[in-house]
Amino acid sequence: MAADTLAALLLARADDDRPGLVFEDRVWSWRSVVAACRTAAAWLNARPFDGPPHVGVLCDNVPEMVFLLGGAALSGRVLVALNPTRSVEELTRDAQATDVGLLLWDAPYETVARSVADASGTAATPVPDWGTGDTPDPDASLEPDASPEPGTSQPDPGALVMLIFTSGTSGRPRAVRITQRKIAVPGVSLAAMLTPADAVYCAMPLFHSGAVMAAYAPAVASGAALVLRRRFSASGLLPDIRRYGCTYLHYVGKVLSYVLATPRQPDDADNPLKIAFGNEGSATATRRFGERFGCHVIDAFGSTETAISLTPDPTGPPGCLGRLPAGIEIRSWLTGLPCPPGRVEDGRLLNPDEAIGELVNIGGLGLFDGYYNDPEADAERMREGAFWSGDLAYADADGYVFFAGRGTERLRVDGENLAVAPIEAVLREFPGVIEAAVYPVPDAAAGDQVMAALVLEAAFDPVAFAGFLTGRRDLGAKSFPRYVRISGGLPQTPSHKVVKRVLVQEGWRTADPVWWRPTGAEIRLLGGADVAAIEREFARHGRQHLLEK
Repeated sequence: MAADTLAALLLARADDDRPGLVFEDRVWSWRSVVAACRTAAAWLNARPFDGPPHVGVLCDNVPEMVFLLGGAALSGRVLVALNPTRSVEELTRDAQATDVGLLLWDAPYETVARSVADASGTAATPVPDWGTGDTPDPDASLEPDASPEPGTSQPDPGALVMLIFTSGTSGRPRAVRITQRKIAVPGVSLAAMLTPADAVYCAMPLFHSGAVMAAYAPAVASGAALVLRRRFSASGLLPDIRRYGCTYLHYVGKVLSYVLATPRQPDDADNPLKIAFGNEGSATATRRFGERFGCHVIDAFGSTETAISLTPDPTGPPGCLGRLPAGIEIRSWLTGLPCPPGRVEDGRLLNPDEAIGELVNIGGLGLFDGYYNDPEADAERMREGAFWSGDLAYADADGYVFFAGRGTERLRVDGENLAVAPIEAVLREFPGVIEAAVYPVPDAAAGDQVMAALVLEAAFDPVAFAGFLTGRRDLGAKSFPRYVRISGGLPQTPSHKVVKRVLVQEGWRTADPVWWRPTGAEIRLLGGADVAAIEREFARHGRQHLLEK
């Protein structure tokens, strides 16, 4: 079979007796993994479906999820990866929107799964146990006689394997069509960094595309062992890396920042980790993580749609995503025309209004095969043969690309367009910051004001923070946060991306302490009288409706 299908990659491991899957105290050889996937495929093929053969699953990172994924690739059934942190009502909508005809669950989610099944009229059952591992009882529960042998027909690279929902950080999650090719291509590409002697650490959820494409797939393609952790733990990461000999780590979002917030030890760099690969890590976090744990961090641009690919360039300026490749442009969301290069001085973008635009693949759709049964979402992203990502960026005169935020994260302060990502990058440099999020809140008169939410290691020092801001040449005065929320943690998706729409909705009316800068550089604690005065200003300008939750 060609290597552009997940089925081909899996079957290439069918006679491989090296470790393939590790979970807690259990180990499966690749031979046993493939056998379990075949058993899962036979089980799925034996189930009747009235409609599309779509199988919803509510699972943590457990071996059964790996067997189901392989079973879907070998059987032609489609695995619908449901996010178990969503409410019953949301999960019911997700299941109905994706035509789930059978719902499977891992033990912790039985109550939720049964409620969703009842509400959606879907058959439901626990995930079967398809394998106990090679230790201590090899292949004890596999049923090879009932497992399909590799067929003579080759799965189409465009055949559906999964439906994976986008993270929903800025809007409703959308079900992306995940094909054989969409998993195999990044798997083969990233496998170039691995050998069968490596071990891939996967603590990001397998119901998210990042873990499937940047952890599971390269392990299958390379023959490296896949080490699963049921759920991510910042304090458990380094002990796991050492215990299982992991050489490759996949991360998403703010994971590196939370690991860095764990107590530093003198032997942190004494570990087998070589590469940490992921996306949306800040320049500060990636640098500090590499220095502290003695590994090479590769932060790439990525999305569930995988329509745009940027290759990281370690020789480029700090924080860049790489150079603009052929066929990828940054276009104005107003005119649709290519944006001019950004003029950067002392790290500050001088022409954000004209330089910041949307990343667009003008050459086609990349590996994006559309959303499932969502023509409105398709129309938003696919226009005139091009893919409009909704991600904001700018490029400098040398063609290096810098992320500027999501399409929903535009700010307009005093008539000037601002991007959140450069402001967040500066705030993360303030001593003691674990994580920072920047987002727009309405101004009483017109446009927006900048608000920041910070997670800190120690108490907030407003004087030091004000001095830090005024001393930064890479931050213009309009980018200074008007409001600063000090929080113990930020709302996140299971893949550790900050859900900013929640922060925007709460604004400064939150139980967390909020500091503000009414005039000049002085920052003081926001009190009840201040909030009342702000609300009167909104009423005076006829904008009080913007404060309604």
